[in-house]
Amino acid sequence: MTSNHQIQLNSEHNWHAVTGEIPTPQPKELLIKVMASSLNPVDLKRRAVTTTILGYDGYGTVQTVGTAVTHFHPGDIVFYAGSTQIDGSLQHYQCVPEAICALAPTSISAAEIAGLPLVSLTAYELLFEKLGFTAKQNANYGQSLLIINGAGGVGSLLSQLAKWAGLTVTATSSPTHFAWLKANGVDQPLDYHSPSALANLAGLFDNAFDAIAVLYDIESYLPEVARLIKPFGQVGTIVGNAHPLDLAPLKPKSASFSFEYMFTKTDFQYQTASQGAILQQIAQLIDAQLLHPITTAHYNGLTVANLQTITDKLLAGHTTGKQVLVY
Repeated sequence: MTSNHQIQLNSEHNWHAVTGEIPTPQPKELLIKVMASSLNPVDLKRRAVTTTILGYDGYGTVQTVGTAVTHFHPGDIVFYAGSTQIDGSLQHYQCVPEAICALAPTSISAAEIAGLPLVSLTAYELLFEKLGFTAKQNANYGQSLLIINGAGGVGSLLSQLAKWAGLTVTATSSPTHFAWLKANGVDQPLDYHSPSALANLAGLFDNAFDAIAVLYDIESYLPEVARLIKPFGQVGTIVGNAHPLDLAPLKPKSASFSFEYMFTKTDFQYQTASQGAILQQIAQLIDAQLLHPITTAHYNGLTVANLQTITDKLLAGHTTGKQVLVY
């Protein structure tokens, strides 16, 4: 190990390839030879505000461990979602805190594994830590969830986890993605373009859902969310808002509202080990065939051209699943 191929950002915030040094793990870190990663919308948002190496999904082999590491050994194959506080996975060698790593699933490919960490953590934290459902198979039978924008990476894992947990799942997307929604556990797909009262939110009864997850800018959806949520229901979103939100319509129903941001735990060093534990549960559910991967395309090689191809697809929007790089 003499050099570390990396993709960094230049002064114009564009991708460019460089050769860096192989890092040395801190006492509680793993040095990982990265074998696959993926891009998420958050990478593109942070591209304009950071000089760190991006890449918040990773899969690879542990090379060496820090002096205080207790749960991993050289040769272990792990997956993880990284942190905004460290350089990311768009490099061949990366140091990652052991607390946020887990042993990778053994039943699926590198490309499939690398598409899981960030979206799995976001979906799990939103569903079970914010919306308050029980993280156990069929434990929430009889309860209902609406997912707005259900065909993307987070939505595709959220619907699977919700179905595993016993919920009845409704989700919106373009009709071209209805088959994808159903394959990922959605009971009732809704066309978010259609004017038909039978096919969109306006056709749903008042007080229809125990919880609503909004995976798109929530501002325009708030009136419908307030109508559709049950009394004492839970509303959550993963998207920031450009303007102050008027949550007053939720008050008569005593409905709760919360944000989910996967990086909060590592940004503030709050229960970081819970993320490693969540990923270990995700791996077990994958290997038990109770969840399935959502990688829809992968590209061979950590190159600027491949990264730009994925970037262009994400910026164009309306992608399903995850786009992955295999090194």
